[in-house]
Parts: sequence; structure tokens; C-alpha cells
Amino acid sequence: MTDHHTWTTHSTATAEVQRAWFIVDAAGMTVGRLATRISQVLTGKHKPSYTRHIDTGDFVIVVNAEKVVFTGRKLDQKKYHNYSGFKGGLRSITAKDVLKTNPTRVMEDAVWGMLPQNRLGRAQLSKLKIYAGSEHPHAAQSPTPLPSYV
Repeated sequence: MTDHHTWTTHSTATAEVQRAWFIVDAAGMTVGRLATRISQVLTGKHKPSYTRHIDTGDFVIVVNAEKVVFTGRKLDQKKYHNYSGFKGGLRSITAKDVLKTNPTRVMEDAVWGMLPQNRLGRAQLSKLKIYAGSEHPHAAQSPTPLPSYV
């Protein structure tokens, strides 16, 4: 019989975190569904050692970001905004135009919206590497494909 007072909850320390590298081919994948999976890996929620105030997540490489898909009429109706802080300084651009000019912004904005909006979230977002084409410079890290259970 175990005494109830001896049970402890393990809280992962920053030095104990083991990081893996995953790669995702975004060609033909829906933006929101893919961003959900990526944000879970960046936060570390797929690991048993997840601690919510520590960055326990892994690195994620996204290739073919220019080939992501929006459902419905979002390609024409969704707007990305940029505000300079001055009167009349609001610039809006449709998702179709963003995919043409800066295809990595679509995935980055979608994932950033699903992470905490603080220092921890910024640290987690720095582990996301997005590339418009199929080439990436992270072959030395030998990334594995992102598993479907995440």
C-alpha cells in the first residue's frame, strides 16, 4: 500500500528537454488543420513530458508552403491586415495575393494564432521553419515525417 503523500508530479526542467526534427509536406493540405498539428508539436503536447510553462516542443520544417489549400471561398474572402499605427495606415491583402507574394506568411500566421501570445509562444514559433518550395537546408538534422497521431 502506497502512502498518498509520497506521490509527486514530475515537472520537466529545460535541461531535460529532448528535441526532435519533423518535416511536413504541405502540398494539398488544409491550412487550419495543418496548423493545428504543427502547433501541438511546437508546444510539446504530443509528449508525455509536456509542461505548460516550459518549451518542451520539437522543431517542425514545412516544405511546399505555396501549395497549401483553403476550404470554401477563403482564398478570395480572407484578408491579412497590416497596420502601421498611423491614421489611414491599415493595409489589407487577400489570401490569394499573400500566397503569390509571400507564401510562408500564410502558415506562419495560422500557427502563430494557435500558440500563446507571450515569450513562451515566441520561443515555440522560432522552432518553426517554413519554405515555399520543396528544398530546405536542414538535411543535417535528419528530420523524420510528422506522424499522423499528432
